[in-house]
Amino acid sequence: MKKIAEPYQKKQFENNYDVIVIGSGIGGLAVAALLAKHGGKRVLVLERHYVPGGYTHTFRRPGYEWDVGVHYIGEMQEGKLLRTLFDELTDEELKWADLGEVYDKIIIGEEAFDFQKGRENLKRSLKKRFPKETQAIDKYFTLVQQSVKSSFSFFKASALPSLIDYFVGGYLRREFLSLAKQTTRQVLESLTKDQYLIALLTGQFGDYGLAPAESSFAMHAAVANHYFEGGYYPIGGGSRIAETIIPLITKAGGKVLINAEVAEIIVENGRAQGVRMARDGAVLHAPIVISDAGAMNTYMKLLPVESRSTLKLQKLDTVKPSLAHLCLYIGLKSTAKELKLPQANFWIYPNEKHEQNLKAALDDVDAPFPLVYVSFPSAKDPDFERRYPGRATIDVITVASYKHFANWDGTNWKKRGTEYEAFKESLARRLLDVLFVHVPQAKDNIDIYELSTPLTTKHFCNYEFGEIYGLDHTPIRFQQELLRPRTPISGLYLTGQDVATCGVAGALMGGVLSASTILKRNLLGQIITERRALKNKKGMLKSA
Repeated sequence: MKKIAEPYQKKQFENNYDVIVIGSGIGGLAVAALLAKHGGKRVLVLERHYVPGGYTHTFRRPGYEWDVGVHYIGEMQEGKLLRTLFDELTDEELKWADLGEVYDKIIIGEEAFDFQKGRENLKRSLKKRFPKETQAIDKYFTLVQQSVKSSFSFFKASALPSLIDYFVGGYLRREFLSLAKQTTRQVLESLTKDQYLIALLTGQFGDYGLAPAESSFAMHAAVANHYFEGGYYPIGGGSRIAETIIPLITKAGGKVLINAEVAEIIVENGRAQGVRMARDGAVLHAPIVISDAGAMNTYMKLLPVESRSTLKLQKLDTVKPSLAHLCLYIGLKSTAKELKLPQANFWIYPNEKHEQNLKAALDDVDAPFPLVYVSFPSAKDPDFERRYPGRATIDVITVASYKHFANWDGTNWKKRGTEYEAFKESLARRLLDVLFVHVPQAKDNIDIYELSTPLTTKHFCNYEFGEIYGLDHTPIRFQQELLRPRTPISGLYLTGQDVATCGVAGALMGGVLSASTILKRNLLGQIITERRALKNKKGMLKSA
């Protein structure tokens, strides 16, 4: 990775920044870059680990690299909203590879079904497979679109000043909440009784970590719609996201520091004034502090005790941490082309009983895996073979419960003992067994593999229970006033997935919301208008 961040040393930087951002995940980087570009702010981003980017960073072993959280991203066609935002944040330096005609293969029991690129293509293939459910399928796509369309008004309300929100916020949120307050299963069972169809439509539930009976339909709709027009992958890997965004921050006089853990947010007279560093106790001042560390970490760990007592934090008790996960990172001693690895992801389920299977696995670590997700990053990235000739990579992921790893809580990364390593090896072997059923050509080509657990996630992302998606996306989540950019502490804001939705796209939108709130203008509309004008100008110059 290019040197885009510096290690924290107090003497190396000034203490007069306009904004301090805690955490360099995509939400933190996005809000920092937008405030720099559209607000002229000098922003200091503080990252507690040795590499910036949060879940968008990569890690390396000799001959290999893996993305830890970027597996595929939707809506990257030129002109689409998310592509427009990434072009804005990276000055069009970040390039994308199309995953092709099939982005997800859903395997339930012995049957496989391809999720085809294109809303109408997917709809046709579903109707062909379920000819008696054509009306239900049409209604499903209509409700997904309705939920996504109404979400813009819902999140717009989150960025409004408090007084305006008081008068119009309820109206702006009403349509969205009518669907968000229902679970995915409630909505789908109102359309069809075909349990296999329901299982298939919810075959991406690992993207938000909740089974259909628990997830908000709004979250399901956001993910499903996000991929209807296909999946994309950043050329050069996930680390390119941070590499191409950070220059916008530094260009405006800002800085990104690594190994820079924040111990506490400084609050004086009810207003955030800066942060206290964990390493040396130094106080860094800024009139605006933005936390990309997660809502619970911010409210329950980073705020001083006396500040917490003035907030109604008990309301957050109704929203629980999301699921943890296992990820097996595999390196192969052949290329993706030689092994005929696909670009599409595999979602593998034992049967259509998602809720029962998930509960069994979370209760008993020896129960069958309720889902296994397989990603082929080296097949998705056309630049991988140039960087790592003769090699390929696979990620194999499943859900996990933190309680199964609690015996090793408090131990150090890479030094958790032989019993822990043996436990990891048994889980890795089980995941390999699933992989070999569906990708048998991988079996004799594995060079290296390494398993990450919820303890790994806790170590790197500082989530208490190793959760991957922040707070659960249940119906009650979208009714929480504390999960908005503006906090009850003046000068303190939240960003990232907890103020929007999970995933790279959701966390990025969280950054846009936070920047809009701070700058008190509709940045999204402004960016769309300006990018469209720029595109038209380039088109005119080209034609001339």
